[in-house]
Amino acid sequence: MDRAKAGGATAAFITVTSLFFAWGFITSIIDPLIAAVKGIYSLNNREALLTQFAFFISYGIVSLPAAALLTRAGHVRTILLSLAAMLAACLIILLATFEETYTLVLFGLFVLGSGITALQVAANPLSASLGDPARSHFRLVLSQAFNSLGTVIGPYLGARIMLQGAAHRGGVVDAAARTEALGHIHTAFLVVAILMGLLILFIWTQRRRIEAASPETTVSASPWGALRSSWALFGALAIFLYVGAEVSIGSLLALFLAEPSVFAMPLEKAAELVSLYWLGAMIGRFAGSALLTRLKAANLLAVAAATAVALCLVALGTAGPIAGYAAIAVGLFNSIMFPTIFTLTLERSTASHASTSGLLCVAIVGGAFLPQLYGHIADLAGRSTAYAVPAAAYAVIVVFALSARKARLSAVDVAPPATIH
Repeated sequence: MDRAKAGGATAAFITVTSLFFAWGFITSIIDPLIAAVKGIYSLNNREALLTQFAFFISYGIVSLPAAALLTRAGHVRTILLSLAAMLAACLIILLATFEETYTLVLFGLFVLGSGITALQVAANPLSASLGDPARSHFRLVLSQAFNSLGTVIGPYLGARIMLQGAAHRGGVVDAAARTEALGHIHTAFLVVAILMGLLILFIWTQRRRIEAASPETTVSASPWGALRSSWALFGALAIFLYVGAEVSIGSLLALFLAEPSVFAMPLEKAAELVSLYWLGAMIGRFAGSALLTRLKAANLLAVAAATAVALCLVALGTAGPIAGYAAIAVGLFNSIMFPTIFTLTLERSTASHASTSGLLCVAIVGGAFLPQLYGHIADLAGRSTAYAVPAAAYAVIVVFALSARKARLSAVDVAPPATIH
């Protein structure tokens, strides 16, 4: 690659990496939103977690149409359309704050999830391809680190803005308190909408540079072809459970930490601590990338998942700061799970990589379904007891990792992951 072309690819890569930060920030701002709407609309845990259902169900519905859009429209148009959908979602949520309608909030989150799904389908392979092929994994990890930075900043700022006022201090929420609290949500998503508009303008000005450095898109294989591979199915189950466990813990973590039996602190302060959960994931991704140069991926995954099981059991069986810090620490061990499950599955699946990747992307809908079970148990038996759900999910991932140690590799070359969570 000549110097001018390399410089263009580097500039395009920096531009695309800004998208990783943006969707990390917006995705994680849903965590304080859950705590906010729970108080505003007097919801139980399961009802509040419908926010995550509305968001993550989009992965199951939109992944395949997004792949078709990428094939027809190319990377830049797909990215711009995705960002436009995310901006529209923010405007829908702004409308919901005026109408004081929870259903409209859920619809806005579905549109937001759809935009982010399409953005991931376009941006992840694009990030890997912008430069020397030998450094594709490095670029993807670096972009992922900026995604993690967004997930650290998002819940902190979201909590500072959205969790103010009487609606989040317990007791009956009257009309005045509800209006005040919805105003804080309005402010948060107005800021996000403005930032999205600026990001769209930035990508538009850089569109020719990205197009010049982008690879040609090809037709994606259907994920249904992977249903004939037992390893593709096992990997999809592991992805389903991992995403569901990560989202379940993060979604109600602020409410769990605020409980009198844990940290006994105001909800706003507890929500700010959720940033530590995602900070652990960011640190773990850097450390994990270094460890994977020395350790086998299956072994590292087994240790990480087993530790996550132990931490969930500590959160379940103890009280006070020990339980709170154990729950926060799970984020550190979540960090390497998605990419290692993804690549271990690709290495062992007898289906094509395109089909296997498609199935694994669809399996991200675990973030919609598992939190519903988590929330239901939290309503019946308490948020501490609900940690049995992620503990069981991580235990299955331990079995997946140990099985991967013994399984034969397929004859197909391993490709970079198509998406990152």
